[in-house]
Amino acid sequence: MTATTSQNAAMVPDGTVPVLSAVNVVKEFKVAGGHITAVDNVSVDFHAGKVLAVVGESGSGKSTLARMLLRLMPVTSGSIKYLGKDVTRIKGNELRAYWRDVQAVFQDPFSSFNQFFTVGQTLRRRMSAKQGDESLDELIERCLSYVGLKSADAVNKYPHQLSGGQRQRVMIARALMMNPKVLLADEATSMLDASLRVSALNVLQDLRSRLGLTVLFITHDIGQACYLADEVVVMENGLIVERGITDDVIFNPQNAYTKRLLADVPDLKGSLKKRTH
Repeated sequence: MTATTSQNAAMVPDGTVPVLSAVNVVKEFKVAGGHITAVDNVSVDFHAGKVLAVVGESGSGKSTLARMLLRLMPVTSGSIKYLGKDVTRIKGNELRAYWRDVQAVFQDPFSSFNQFFTVGQTLRRRMSAKQGDESLDELIERCLSYVGLKSADAVNKYPHQLSGGQRQRVMIARALMMNPKVLLADEATSMLDASLRVSALNVLQDLRSRLGLTVLFITHDIGQACYLADEVVVMENGLIVERGITDDVIFNPQNAYTKRLLADVPDLKGSLKKRTH
C-alpha cells in the first residue's frame, strides 16, 4: 500500500477522530544559499490504542516529524491536530496540558537523568502533588510495576547503578506518571544491547494492551517496527514512500526503498510469522 495524503482529522470506520495527526506538514531548514526540506508535505494519523511505527534511515525526516508532533519544533507549514483540535501554535497552559497527554521517551536514557538524583528522587520531581486519591509513592510503585521494575529494587539507586535497559524502563515509567494518552518513543531502543531490545519492545506492547496507550514508535530498524507495530509508515528523504498494515508491508512491500530495508533484516519474514499482538 503506497502512501496517500490523509484528510484533516479523518475519521476511522467506527467514527472516532484520530488521537494525533500531522496534516500536510512541511519542515524546512535554512542553509547557506537556500534551504533544505526535511519533511515534505507529510500527513499521518495515529489512532487510539494502536502502535504506529515510522521507519527510515538517518536523514529520512522521521525524528524531525516526531519533534514537530511533540511541539518541540515549529512546522514550516501544515498543522498538528490532537483529538481533532489544531495544536500547531498553542502556548502556555494549553501547551503544558498537551505535553501531559503526549509524553516522549528518547534515545539516550542516561542523559535524561540528573546523575545526582536517585530513581525515586527523579520520579518524585515529576509530580509535585498526589494523583487523585493515590499517594505519590503508590503512583511511583504502580508505574514502575508497569515496566517490570520493583519499587524496592529501584527507587534508591542512582543512574550509574542501573543497566541501560533499566534506565530506559525508568524513563518510560516517568512518562506514565502523567497518565498520557500518547507515548512517543523516538529511537528508544537504539542504544540498548540486542538482548535488551526485545524486552523493551515487549514493555511498550504490554503498555498498549494494558493501558490502551497510543504508541508512536520512531526507528531506523524496520525489524523492530514490524515486531511491535500495527501499522508501519516508511519515510525516505522527507517523504512517506509507503504505509500500511504491518503484515502487508512485510510480505508485500511496494516500494524499492522498503524492500531494501526489509532485505537488511535477516529472516525477518520467518521470525515474524509467529508474532502476536
